Amino acid sequence: MLTQKALLAASRRPTLRRVVTGTPVTRRVVDRFVAGETLPEALSVVRTLTGGGLAVTLDHLGEDVTTRAEAQGTRDAYLALLDALAPLDLGRRAEVSVKLSAFGQALPLGGHDVALELVRPVAEAATAMGTTVTLDMEESGTVDSTLAVLAELRRDHPGTGAVLQAMLHRTEDDARALATPGSRVRLVKGAYDEPAAVAHQDKAAVDAAYARCLEILVRGPGHPMAGTHDPRLIELLLTLVAETGRDPDSYEFQLLYGIRPEEQQRLAAAGHTVRAYVPYGVDWYGYFMRRLAERPANLQFFLRSLATKN
Repeated sequence: MLTQKALLAASRRPTLRRVVTGTPVTRRVVDRFVAGETLPEALSVVRTLTGGGLAVTLDHLGEDVTTRAEAQGTRDAYLALLDALAPLDLGRRAEVSVKLSAFGQALPLGGHDVALELVRPVAEAATAMGTTVTLDMEESGTVDSTLAVLAELRRDHPGTGAVLQAMLHRTEDDARALATPGSRVRLVKGAYDEPAAVAHQDKAAVDAAYARCLEILVRGPGHPMAGTHDPRLIELLLTLVAETGRDPDSYEFQLLYGIRPEEQQRLAAAGHTVRAYVPYGVDWYGYFMRRLAERPANLQFFLRSLATKN
């Protein structure tokens, strides 16, 4: 837990960002989790994954922008992404995921309204090409704002997806509120350093909360999306969908690009919808550090790469 907290803290430290991103050997580790820094590189990965029977959700990396101009740049990057996806004619097999902090949510003057204004054309463009947007969830302090943006977008774009983090104490109530017909909800454990006042601190408690929230979503009338690589929780979803008689197109597994790819293929081959979360872009540092914090195996892989850089 101490190592995890240290890595999560490091994800927000500019000095360490410069050190890590400036180390050439880091690149080969990053390549395991990030589908390149450019749009053409990301599209190449999309073709490979979808050709192998997976669906994808693409995340143009970036968060915590500090100016409106940067937020507008995020909007433009997503519009360019959707424009590039259109000729692939993948429909719902290729959607996009966005972090509202990259759309200006944290700007000191009217950040919530700026984020809503700038993400709306992305949702419109996604709808026009037959796909949708999912709003990633960030720190606990942004949950209310993110859910409010979700509610606004769903007025015109009901397929807009939400993300809930099982580690937060409030999430069971949020899951009940979002378990409505057609509601697309990705459930994850959570990858931010949160205080005990708002979040479970023990892994077993987080896992138990995930199981409770997953059952709420699967037994509800919405479209649950299990964002987990945990074998026990994958089996739980399989058990729940069997008990409830859900059709294969009424739920999803969502797994991160580069993590347990064999399991992604196994589940897809068994007839389940599997969507790979595919991040790309130059601003990969925060995402990369959270992936190291999530699983000891990721950190060990990174350290081994550093030790064998020559």
